[in-house]
Amino acid sequence: QVQPVESGGGLAQAGGSLRLSCAPSRNIFRISDMGWYRQAPGNQRELVATITSGGSTNYADSVKGRFTISRDNAKNTVFLQMNSLKPEDTAVYYCRITRWGSGFNYWGQGTQVTVSS
Repeated sequence: QVQPVESGGGLAQAGGSLRLSCAPSRNIFRISDMGWYRQAPGNQRELVATITSGGSTNYADSVKGRFTISRDNAKNTVFLQMNSLKPEDTAVYYCRITRWGSGFNYWGQGTQVTVSS
């Protein structure tokens, strides 16, 4: 079973930055879309940002201009650069990797991001 593995979460102060990374536990297939989602306590999981294999990106309105998603296709890795962090960005952040062809989605176990005011 392929498991996307997230890293880079932690504690930041409001206005600070964090960079998340995610890569599959082993490289076994071609990846199409990749994305980041988050879930705060008591809330549903929501989209943060996605990126296609060609580099097209999509962002939630709440993070536009502050977060940047990117990917390294050679390493099957997706990144999320988070700047100007706000306390409301506090959540567990999940990576999603979509397999080329089948469209099957693989989800990571999540990494905690906590922003203090």
